[in-house]
Amino acid sequence: MAETKESVKGFITIEQSIIASQYLEREVTIDAYIPENLHQPEQISLLLINDGQDLPKMPFDEILNALISRNEIEPLFCIGIHCGAERKREYGTAYSADYKGRGDKAGLYTKFIFDELMPFIRKKYHAPSFKEKAFAGFSLGGLSALDIVWNHASEFTKAGIFSGSLWWRRKSYEDNYDDETDRLMHLQIRNGTFYPWLQFFIECGTLDETADRNKNGVIDSIDDALDLIVELKAKGYTGNHIQYIELEKGKHDVSTWAKAFPDFLKWGWGKRK
Repeated sequence: MAETKESVKGFITIEQSIIASQYLEREVTIDAYIPENLHQPEQISLLLINDGQDLPKMPFDEILNALISRNEIEPLFCIGIHCGAERKREYGTAYSADYKGRGDKAGLYTKFIFDELMPFIRKKYHAPSFKEKAFAGFSLGGLSALDIVWNHASEFTKAGIFSGSLWWRRKSYEDNYDDETDRLMHLQIRNGTFYPWLQFFIECGTLDETADRNKNGVIDSIDDALDLIVELKAKGYTGNHIQYIELEKGKHDVSTWAKAFPDFLKWGWGKRK
């Protein structure tokens, strides 16, 4: 187990650990962003974040520290989970790989989260329970986070999806693809159960991509996000459950997600005035 520690001014400490995962057959690096008062973990919320290797590029520690120092959010314990070389196999939807076979290890990644990562967090940080748990991610990592939250709703309260790969589909466009029946995450929500405590933060940028498969003048990433919201509302969710942000000139990159992340943190854990 290799560890490094770095103190961040005043309010959080960053601690890096490496977990040897039997499920993923690799070492998983995690960055823990630890608030000052973790000695009372049952009063602290836990946020897991896919593609944790991108957080220093934001830089996430400065975003989190600034919000805590200004007393804008509740103290929050964050875990950035670094992806591996098989990211496109480990992220995705656990119940089905996509039409190219990608995401075939998503079930194993889910097992890693619950059977290896969470026990590690509880033991290392003496945190048998948290106030609540949430999961967020970027692009394919956002799809993975949503998939895990949706299929384990008893464990989570919130999902954060930034430029989510909601196009993840079981058929290619050339194989009689249909929006209504072939997008894997949309299907899961349509066939799933209403969990009234779940909340969803969804971000898209108007320059996320250029593809427009149905030629309606709206890029696919925005279409897919708005269609996901339609499915959620059909299931029973309302505007109180869903926060959608569309960033003008926002791109499919870390700098765009960094602009949206403070809004996500204030939406999820903002202090009421």
